[in-house]
Amino acid sequence: MQFNEIPTLESERLWLRPFRPADVPAFAAMWGDPEVMHGLGKKKPCEPDVAWRHLAFLIGQWPLAGCGMWAVEEKETGAFLGRIGYAHPPGWPGFELSWALARPYWGRGFATEGARTALDHAVNVLGRDRVISLILDDNQASIRVAERLGMRLEGRAMADDLECLLYATSR
Repeated sequence: MQFNEIPTLESERLWLRPFRPADVPAFAAMWGDPEVMHGLGKKKPCEPDVAWRHLAFLIGQWPLAGCGMWAVEEKETGAFLGRIGYAHPPGWPGFELSWALARPYWGRGFATEGARTALDHAVNVLGRDRVISLILDDNQASIRVAERLGMRLEGRAMADDLECLLYATSR
């Protein structure tokens, strides 16, 4: 897969699109927010250079795995809201749908809307029969997103040395 083959998905209010160099400052600011990092199981916020390396990791999944994360852009304003997409590196508990938004965009339905768009793509375009989401026990907002997507708690799983709740949906 070439980078120009990364699809752009559209929902009512959002674009899920490939990352651009102009996204780096907003991505680094999001990764530097202690509350965002807490929801992802990180003990401290990331410095900009670490955020840059993580963004490179996310982008690198597309040519290696044929899927990955999108930048989330609000159609109305063009604002970078965060990232939504898939993770399925070797040894991962399953084909994961994941989301993380910058704090100013929490509580406005963007995560559910974007994740629903990505879930539809996983099932209807990529042909995935089962999609999981790994969520920390205390991340009630992400648990609500998973439940709105029709995912059900199936148990627990380890990912990156973190024990997470495993939500899943199947065809």
